[in-house]
Amino acid sequence: MTAHKIFGAVAVCIGILCGGCAGTETADNGITLWHWMTDRDEAFQELADRYTEETGIPVKIKLFFPPGLYSQKVIAAARAGNLPEIFGILGEKKTLSSFIQAGHVENLTPRMNAQDAAWESRFYPETLAVVRFEEDNAYGVSRGIYGVPVDTTVLQFIYNTELMEEAGLDPDAPPKNYAQFIDAGQKARETLGIDGFICGWAEGWLLNALATEWAINIMGEEKFQATIAGEIAYTNPQWIEVFTLFEDLRESGILANNITTITNKEAEDAFARGNALFSFNGSWAVNVYRQLSPGMEYRFFALPQVSDDHPVKIWGGAGSAFMVNANSPLKAKASDFLEWLTEKEQQKYLVAETNNLPAVKMQRESLPVILRPLVDDLGALTHPNVWPYNEDSRVLEAMNRGLQQIVMGIKEPNEVAEKVQSIKDRVTEQ
Repeated sequence: MTAHKIFGAVAVCIGILCGGCAGTETADNGITLWHWMTDRDEAFQELADRYTEETGIPVKIKLFFPPGLYSQKVIAAARAGNLPEIFGILGEKKTLSSFIQAGHVENLTPRMNAQDAAWESRFYPETLAVVRFEEDNAYGVSRGIYGVPVDTTVLQFIYNTELMEEAGLDPDAPPKNYAQFIDAGQKARETLGIDGFICGWAEGWLLNALATEWAINIMGEEKFQATIAGEIAYTNPQWIEVFTLFEDLRESGILANNITTITNKEAEDAFARGNALFSFNGSWAVNVYRQLSPGMEYRFFALPQVSDDHPVKIWGGAGSAFMVNANSPLKAKASDFLEWLTEKEQQKYLVAETNNLPAVKMQRESLPVILRPLVDDLGALTHPNVWPYNEDSRVLEAMNRGLQQIVMGIKEPNEVAEKVQSIKDRVTEQ
């Protein structure tokens, strides 16, 4: 599975998780790791074998797919007290907090801070922030680091360099602002007869991620967070401006037909076949495009800015992370393996085999050329899992559906804003 699934929410409550803490699944004289990532299974298996050769400790890698099945497996194991030594948790930060509060996840802070924080200092701070809980956090979790990131995910715009040139555009000068983006997309449609932009907007999280980036660019991160906190309404003129951007995209004619019914997989396939000039996707797309169209020439570029008043923030963070079972008698061995897994040599291997951004700091020149520009953007990452508050899922659902309706021409931006705010008000009153 691609790394973006980490962004999907899995509803879990503490009551479901508190089934029992007595057991754990272990390999004979070794440790077991559960994961959901089909694109990384072979690499994990290879690294587990190498670790066993080096240490004599068996590491059993078990893949469960699709992600929904994996999450069900983890929840059932938590209830039965039979989690493996190492596992991942799909979902929002509140889902991770539920596992922590139920006593299933080891606080790795002492281990991370040992020897002058040797382990902690390896990671990009923005990536580690996804599994870190600060003092007085909104989830009531004790301060600490509760997971080990193994890669980093960044959502960015992408363009096909060959199509740029064929459309009479400079392949070394991607659009820097919204107007240039529209103009380039229209030029591609007029000259090449292809879509200016394609994305998997049947999946609301992609729409929401893009809307979030533009909202922060227009109003600033502080005002954006104030909206989530209920201090600013979604009917604020700046939010209307955000929603209107999607109306402008529809009216510009650059969007793929029926874009709100296209899944991300379908969008990736269409982009790889040269059916669109631009797309919006995650860093995991490098591995996807390598499989779909090995010879395609493309590059990432930053969000086309709407405003110069506020900096661009980029949706991203830890693409996947592993937790240590706090109830396992082998949790120290599990921590040993994860510390080894996040050493530079193992991270270099994962990058080379999977084309995912590393979780640990690495020399830019040691990364594949296509990934290097993304490293430059890591200081600008933002994600719900690092915000002080998260928006209610019912509000997000209304926003995502509203954005789809704007793109389809069914609703006006102000109608969507009023609908989203009405649900926000109702949720707040409960």
